[in-house]
Amino acid sequence: MKRRAFLGAGGAVLGVGAAAALGWPLVGEYVREGLPGRLLKSRADLPKPFQVPLPVPQVLAPSSTSGTTDTYEITQRTARLEILPGLKTTAWTYGGTFPGPTIVSRSGRRTVVTHRNELDQPVVVHLHGGHTPASSDGYPTSLILPASGAYDAHRAMQDMAGGKHGMAMDHKAMDLAAGSRAYTYPLDQRAATLWYHDHRMGYTGASVWMGLAGFHLVHDDEEERLPLPRAERDLPLMITDRSFAADGSFQYPLLDAEFHTPGVTDAYMNGVLGDVVLVNGAPWPVHPVERLRYRLRLLNASNARLYKLELDPKPEGGDGFVQIGSDGGLLEKPLRHDSLEIAPAERFDVVVDFSRYRPGTKVRLVNRFGDGTTAEVMRFDVGSGSPKDDTTVPERLSEVARLDPSRAVVTRDFHFRGSSQGWTINGKEYEPGRALARPKLGQTEVWRFTTNFHHPVHLHLDQFQVVSRSNRGIGAFDHGWKDTVDLRPAEAVEVVTRFTDYPGTFMLHCHNLEHEDMAMMGDFVTE
Repeated sequence: MKRRAFLGAGGAVLGVGAAAALGWPLVGEYVREGLPGRLLKSRADLPKPFQVPLPVPQVLAPSSTSGTTDTYEITQRTARLEILPGLKTTAWTYGGTFPGPTIVSRSGRRTVVTHRNELDQPVVVHLHGGHTPASSDGYPTSLILPASGAYDAHRAMQDMAGGKHGMAMDHKAMDLAAGSRAYTYPLDQRAATLWYHDHRMGYTGASVWMGLAGFHLVHDDEEERLPLPRAERDLPLMITDRSFAADGSFQYPLLDAEFHTPGVTDAYMNGVLGDVVLVNGAPWPVHPVERLRYRLRLLNASNARLYKLELDPKPEGGDGFVQIGSDGGLLEKPLRHDSLEIAPAERFDVVVDFSRYRPGTKVRLVNRFGDGTTAEVMRFDVGSGSPKDDTTVPERLSEVARLDPSRAVVTRDFHFRGSSQGWTINGKEYEPGRALARPKLGQTEVWRFTTNFHHPVHLHLDQFQVVSRSNRGIGAFDHGWKDTVDLRPAEAVEVVTRFTDYPGTFMLHCHNLEHEDMAMMGDFVTE
């Protein structure tokens, strides 16, 4: 593969200016209306919206099952896909598709997924939202080397440590697998919408941009007792943005198109924004719906783009989205919204009742944080019939155990800061093996995140509950169990959490993937 064809379009490189905000360094030139990122415009001719049908990712069948375990096999490989009509895009894929196949698991039943790497770069797999032992969590230096054998440990370490955004490396922090690795997920957790994606240190942004992302859904008895929409009316929707070269290849402003130096060009250090919005890998797709309730599992899998999602037109009376779940599964009771603000890696589980629309209505899902081509997401075309709906949204969804922050034995502070050189937590760039915290298993803790930029903060191992924003109440989208919380500029967010079951090294990091690749990560060790 000639990577320069699809990774060499970085645009003009801007100088980095520094300003001061609240006493912290602020890269002012990269802030646009409080939103992160810089647009990388496509050179390809873009299609008109709502011409392509919505794809639904295939559910992967297990390669074997036993009384306790379902086993799956996925080969990571390149594939030539028609993403823009009439053009071919070389993607990095899980099993040949983008998104990858959906894995469906049962709560409490072990899932083992063996990933074979037939790409020409090392990979790491992280089950985002999974309650997972450290050995299978996808630590960023736990690499699967290419099966071809053309990539050795020395090169792997050099490629992650090189250049101005390379992070300090110690070979002791590396865990290498030749060709394949089996990840074991006990899934002792609630029903939830999870997703899996690449997590290689220094190159997560490029790898996910190239296609390495897929859904992993967990079901349980509590969820299945509810009269919610099922089957073809339960739609996982992975929303991403991308940029395309004239020949249809992906554009991404990697600092080194040969993958020897991590990070992106300076102009894009606050995040890469594409001008094509994809849903399940299709540009601005359209999907026919009956005048019934549908469950939409909304995932923001973009590298850096935030979305404010609305239905246009709104149904009469408003409150078009009935939120039933968040990152960590069902809410205690439904919440009603006219719009949803969703940061990278967040999930919103919502029900939309299309019977509230007249037959034949074309309902657009729009992005109020976007403009031009990024203001549109997809469209639902409402059918003409009036079928009987046997679903509903109960006013009581789940028993949600609440953590009491007053019982926390420790409060920890994590400062997420940007500078002209990169991104830090507590003033430190990421160094594998250096722990920022050592929480005790079973111990309730309050973690306080502060920031001078927009940062979606993600915590591995266990979910948390948001306690407050800047010493006030929680936001409209902070309810339920979360694993990712969106921090706005000059904001402080307190969360309460309790780590359980698995000792070892886990991650805390920004899920703006360009920030993550340029050192905004930290280890914590559970004991």
